[in-house]
Amino acid sequence: MKKKIVSVLLATVMTVSLAACGQGAAPAAPAEPAEASAEAPAEEAPAEEAPAEEAPAEEAADASAAGGSSADAAYVLKIGISTNEDDPRAIAAQQFADEIYEKTNGAVGAQVYPSGQLGGDADLINSLALDSGTADIIITDASNFATYEPKMGISALPFQFADFDEAWAFMDSDVEAEAEEGLLSQNMRVLAHYCNGFRCVTNSKGAVNSPDDMKGMLIRTPENPVIMATMTALGANPQPLAFNELYQALQQGTYDAQENPIPVIYNNNLYEVQEYLSVTNHIYSGMCFTIAESAWQKLDADQQKIVEEAAKNSAKADRDLNKEQTDSLVSELEKAGMKINYPELQPFADATASVLTDNAATYGDLLDKLAEWKKSR
Repeated sequence: MKKKIVSVLLATVMTVSLAACGQGAAPAAPAEPAEASAEAPAEEAPAEEAPAEEAPAEEAADASAAGGSSADAAYVLKIGISTNEDDPRAIAAQQFADEIYEKTNGAVGAQVYPSGQLGGDADLINSLALDSGTADIIITDASNFATYEPKMGISALPFQFADFDEAWAFMDSDVEAEAEEGLLSQNMRVLAHYCNGFRCVTNSKGAVNSPDDMKGMLIRTPENPVIMATMTALGANPQPLAFNELYQALQQGTYDAQENPIPVIYNNNLYEVQEYLSVTNHIYSGMCFTIAESAWQKLDADQQKIVEEAAKNSAKADRDLNKEQTDSLVSELEKAGMKINYPELQPFADATASVLTDNAATYGDLLDKLAEWKKSR
């Protein structure tokens, strides 16, 4: 099922590219290594690459006409993500790479590095903030940025959104944009919002039917203060770990549990090392497609317009695919042997209400703006 979905979508992306420019399809992103490195491969190009506008126009056009790939562009943006190449964000990121290569006539391209090849989510955010050159674009949970800008946690407050449409609308709202303003001075510019889905609990102990079932549970979370606070409020013991280390940790029994959206659980084979899935939908995980401001400034005005438009186009593709997989993959997880239950969510919402009140000072008037925004819908 997974392979079929991915194959169809990849074929669609390739067909669009062929129809638009008559090129051959871009090669797939690098295969996941046996042990993903947290650092950029030694053979990568230096962080300070020649600006795209310095490439001769004739040379760029020749590259495009010759049927090259996005990774052959005069200026290649490195895209780092923590999940594997089957994840919707990796598929959509490749669509972005193909689109900018085509529309800039080979002057600007991108290469996707999945499976934490350039580092885990926290490492990727740090690399942009420090302008290390490890990655130029990252796609990660908006609330993961809360370690740099605490207000970024507003989108991940527990039990705030009823469905995908409401969550997507919030991510594109002025309230979220205000939270993101603090990132620009830290070399991070958000161009679009991908979707990771609603987070659910999996574990190796038993079905989670109430918060009482989570008491003392050692659960892996990202290095994310909002998610950790939510798990603590439910009685669990959250411990951060990079996503590319999660499968092995669960396999070895280092952790009892983890929490992630259904597409992440399926596409990254977590069902192989977790027996129980409880559809808690405790947090919506909206993601920021974020480019290093230093990389953004290397683009001329026309290229910036193309890159931003392609980011938004790929975000729509990611959202549609994530929603479709959320609906369709539950049955695949059942076929794979997971035991799935749907607990009553109100006790979980009641138990986590303190996450909002205890951190009200962090968000200031954004909480009021969030409430007003919800009332206006």
